[in-house]
Amino acid sequence: MRPRASNCEGDSRAHERIDLGGQTRTPADANRPRLRAAFAEIATDVHDPCVDVQPLRVIIAEDSALIREGLARLIVDSGGVVVAKVADGPSFVAAVVEHRPDVSVVDVRMPPTQRDEGLRAAIEARRLVPGTPVLVLSQYVERQYATELLADRAGGVGYLLKDRVADIREFMDALRRVARGGTALDPEVVAQLMVPRRPDDRLHALTPREREVLAAMAEGRTNVGIAALLGISEGATEKHISNIFGKLELPDSQNDHRRVLAVLAYLGS
Repeated sequence: MRPRASNCEGDSRAHERIDLGGQTRTPADANRPRLRAAFAEIATDVHDPCVDVQPLRVIIAEDSALIREGLARLIVDSGGVVVAKVADGPSFVAAVVEHRPDVSVVDVRMPPTQRDEGLRAAIEARRLVPGTPVLVLSQYVERQYATELLADRAGGVGYLLKDRVADIREFMDALRRVARGGTALDPEVVAQLMVPRRPDDRLHALTPREREVLAAMAEGRTNVGIAALLGISEGATEKHISNIFGKLELPDSQNDHRRVLAVLAYLGS
């Protein structure tokens, strides 16, 4: 994968974004009017002030022609290049191997069973092209899906609800962050992960403040952003993060990103 240049502040893996969001179960067609309205606004409201020097090269895997073409228009109007558009898992895997995109957008549910073919294809694509960034879209959040995407510890993965596409700036920001090796998960999942589920859940080892810091990390905030949000100093923020890594037994490593592993620990808890 070719290196990417960016003029954005905080464009480092140490400050990667993890966006997480809501567990709203809706029929497959329920979001389409909202998506259609969002796509209609693209021509006048897609330009993010943080623009990559090189355009994103994107593959879209989505069986709905409406959503597929809408995503393509959104990405192109935001300065990206859509190198392939496909409607099933095998075609997506083949496209990734051929084009080596900067990032791919993949629907979880695709033909023939409309279950998790897109997710399986994303995992297979990352096996064949290690580290290839993938942003998965779904109608609702499944913890297992997010866990499986994060399991290789490589970063460069995202899991967003399709509702998130309606917020064009947020979606494009998530797409760019995933392309740079970050992680984007939907925001209300953070709240779900912050609730202890068993008496031996490792969440119990964290203080209330450490839980707040971990939640802010999961939302993609930098140390500066966490300090501003919680009204504490940057030094205190760094200390809390160090304590979190220690309690989760996540030693410093050149191969694993501890912020990703911290969230993964709760996805699997």
